[in-house]
Formats: sequence, structure tokens, C-alpha cells
Amino acid sequence: MSQLATEVLEAIHEVIRKHHVTYAEYDALKKWLIQVGEDGEWPLFLDVWVEHVVEDVNTAHRKGNKGTIEGPYYVPDSPVQQSPAKIDQRDDEKGEPLQFQGQVRSVDGSVLKDAKVELWHADADGYYSQYAPGLPEWNLRGTFEVDDEGRYQIGTVLPAPYQIPTDGACGKLIAAADWHAWRPAHLHVKVSAPDHELLTAQLYFPGDPHNDDDIASAVKPELVLDPKDASDGAGKVVDYDFVLDPVAG
Repeated sequence: MSQLATEVLEAIHEVIRKHHVTYAEYDALKKWLIQVGEDGEWPLFLDVWVEHVVEDVNTAHRKGNKGTIEGPYYVPDSPVQQSPAKIDQRDDEKGEPLQFQGQVRSVDGSVLKDAKVELWHADADGYYSQYAPGLPEWNLRGTFEVDDEGRYQIGTVLPAPYQIPTDGACGKLIAAADWHAWRPAHLHVKVSAPDHELLTAQLYFPGDPHNDDDIASAVKPELVLDPKDASDGAGKVVDYDFVLDPVAG
């Protein structure tokens, strides 16, 4: 703890010296840091600007699929269904239909028939259930058990890009730095199986204008999907396999 705290403080001290930070700037920083706490935005700040590096460091050893940040909108214990299934959604859910399917295997190629795929994402307006008013509790959230061949097939809709909240302290930082607040459209997944490391990832769509400048710096080439037109002409189909690393030891 002493080493980590000392090195963080030394890095801050170096920035102050390099840029000759004034007392007016220092006082503005103190006021902003206090506002981050008062606005309840420390989780948002850390998830957007810090977590992607923590994720990189902690998963660098993996030989299976690449992961990325969890983000601030995960809710555990979503309704469980046996695949193939349709995710919980409103009868009049907007958005282009999407069939998300694939297989879960271990790095040695063996099928993981006891795997589960948790899926959650924003709706076609960019909102998450339980974080926006007027949405059913588990809208576009679910946990799906694979079949005996490790395969999953989930019916859902294409999500929309969205902006992170800008009405609080994080928004003030974005405005002052002249950044944008956009995240590209993405699916969130957590893929688990007994005796294997949990995979947390976000999966992106080609052509999104913010794949290259995601405010959360979470896009990796391996996480960009390849949607195809459905054979019946109704929406898109995505095939994406998950390969999980065994727990060490």
C-alpha cells in the first residue's frame, strides 16, 4: 500500500512541477474532487478512465478470449433461461432483431456444457434497465445456460450508442477538456464455467463512429463482431465463440 500510494503521489507531484500548477488551479481541483464525491460519480470516473488499464493488467496471462471492462451498469442475478431463448424485453421493444449465438469451449478445445452466458445491454435509445426510469426491471438482461454442446442462442435487439452522464462532475471534466462523452454500441457479457476464469467483455459492432475514440478506451479489435443478415431477412445474426482459461492450479 505504501509503495502504490507513494508512486501515485509522486506522479501527481511531477505533473504539478511540469505544468507549474497555480494555487487557483489547485483550488479548482480540490473543488472538483469534492464534487465528484457529492455527485456520487467516483464509480463512473473510475470505470470510464481507469478500469481498462486494470483489466489489461489482470488478464494479460489469458490464452482464451480477450475481455474488457465491466462498466457501471451490471446487475447480478438476472433471470436464468435455458438456451436457445429470448432475452426479457418489452412486447413493443424498438430496435433491429439480433440473434446472438456461438459456443463456449476451454482453451484445449473441449466443450464447456455447464457454462453460462450473462448478457445485458442498452436499448435502442441507449438506456439500461434499472438505471433509467420507465423500463421493466430486467429489460434486456438475462443469464443463459448453454446446451449439451456448449452452444448458446439468444434473441435480442441491436443496442444503440450512448453518452455517459454529463450532468455532474464527470461532465464538467469532459467539457473542460473538450472531449466527447460517447460510447459505441455494445453488448455486455459475462461468461462462466466451473473451474474456469470468468470472462467479462463488451462486444462491439463494425462501422460505429466511436469504435476508434471510445470515451472509456475499452474497444479491442478482437471484440468487434461480424453481423450477418438473418436468412429470413429479419434482423442480424452474430456468431461469436467464447474460449475460457482454466483456473490456474
